[in-house]
Amino acid sequence: MAFEFLEKFGSKPGLERITKLLEFWGNPQDKMKVVLVSGTNGKGSTTAFLSSVLSENGFKTGSFYSPHLLHFNERIKVDDKEISDLDLKRLESEIRKWVDEGNVITYFEAITACAYRYFAEQEVEYAIMEVGMGGRLDAVNPAEEEIAIITSVGLEHTKWLGSQVSQIAYEKAGIMKKGLAITGAGIGLETIRSEARKRGMNLLVLDEDFDGNLKEKNIDGSIFDYSNEMQLEGLEISMLGDFQVRNASLAVCAAENLGCSEKAIRKGLRKARIRGRMEVLEKEPLIVADVAHNPAGVKALVDSLDVFGERRIICVFSAMRDKEYGKMLKVLGEKVNAFVIVKPGGKERAEEPEILLEKAKEYAESYTSAGIEDGIEFAKEMAGPDGMVLITGSIYMMKGVYSAISKK
Repeated sequence: MAFEFLEKFGSKPGLERITKLLEFWGNPQDKMKVVLVSGTNGKGSTTAFLSSVLSENGFKTGSFYSPHLLHFNERIKVDDKEISDLDLKRLESEIRKWVDEGNVITYFEAITACAYRYFAEQEVEYAIMEVGMGGRLDAVNPAEEEIAIITSVGLEHTKWLGSQVSQIAYEKAGIMKKGLAITGAGIGLETIRSEARKRGMNLLVLDEDFDGNLKEKNIDGSIFDYSNEMQLEGLEISMLGDFQVRNASLAVCAAENLGCSEKAIRKGLRKARIRGRMEVLEKEPLIVADVAHNPAGVKALVDSLDVFGERRIICVFSAMRDKEYGKMLKVLGEKVNAFVIVKPGGKERAEEPEILLEKAKEYAESYTSAGIEDGIEFAKEMAGPDGMVLITGSIYMMKGVYSAISKK
């Protein structure tokens, strides 16, 4: 894995280390217009929607995602084309040289700095940067943003961000520094409003200042109407989930304020893709994967499952031990008929299946499996030909999931 030699430095919130490196590199983040995207859930999808629209409008657009699903190159893209292995190796060697000279830089800081440098080299006009954690002290934040988007606020990363929603909202609002701010947050909104007022920033709020209303949905996507200065009816997205209409609406609001045309908005939304978001992996039998890894994300997922109709649902589940998996299992237990607990290979942070099993048993019939591939096969048997296998709980098992599905 690229940059793995930096894991010895751990995770250390703060901007001083990355600021030092960016200054050494001539502040590449200042050579483009930047949109920062923070939030508890929806950051990646919103980044994908907006990046696609900007590219369709003729802007050379960089997009930065965290984490990746299958391979590292997914994190850094220009007009949806992944960074090459050759460019990654070159940038990695630059970071190694920086560390060998006695400097400290964390894994995520290094990746973020490399994204800014690569985008500057590629002469992108816009860089859409997904925040890794929080916002105020996140490595993307040295850039002076054109637009700050805060998708949603919920309890997450409480060790770093605080145990109260207001504290987490404050950290996420830290990406607001100079430009326009857009949010879809309901929880934590007053904190975001307060921070916007302190900075003298214009804040646009979904469901108040602009609207995105779901009109139709099926297994192939959703159709919605957008209302702001632009009135856009019948916008189509290919990503499933009622929550994706909210994410797309945030992206449209940003695109509208950046001067994108209706044609670019329509085409960009239709083309936008990001894997692992209510992704249908097989239709016969139905297998759906989603990277929801906190209670709010799982609730949004469960609320959107009606698009598949009434089915017997078997959930293949894993979670990292620092996540609120008890609450996640409880929400899932309201909908699923049984759990199959698995553990991603090579992840020390993953909770042991036996511990998850005891908690899962409180909400539904539950089993463990020797591995992800076996777990999926077992779940398919239990679901039957007309049932559904739902795979969720952690982004870190998705590589194993895709590998298992591709073997067929």
